[in-house]
Amino acid sequence: MGAGLVARSARNLTRGTTLASDVEVAGSVWARFWGLMGRPVLLPGQGLWLPSDNGIHMFFMRFAIDAVFCSRDLRVVKVVRNLRPWRTAAARGAKVVIELPAGAAEGIEPGDRLVLDNTV
Repeated sequence: MGAGLVARSARNLTRGTTLASDVEVAGSVWARFWGLMGRPVLLPGQGLWLPSDNGIHMFFMRFAIDAVFCSRDLRVVKVVRNLRPWRTAAARGAKVVIELPAGAAEGIEPGDRLVLDNTV
């Protein structure tokens, strides 16, 4: 993936599953704004973690994604599946968003607890 911090995995503690094993953390305002724009694809196992966000845009995107909105303690508050280019999504109470390849959020439900492991 692009420049940024990479975590070994994003996991769903509630269901005992791994959401992504190659997660980029968009830690700056610019990285959060730019997000996945300009990338041709988000491969299986990849994701983008957006701290301090409760909404996202899909402007200038080339592919659909799944977006998982979480509270500050990483409890899932909303899941938007197959969010297509030129759309927006947001969730009241969300403080973190993780963007995943379309279909990767299957089985994730509001109330699930997530964790981001081993940032390097």
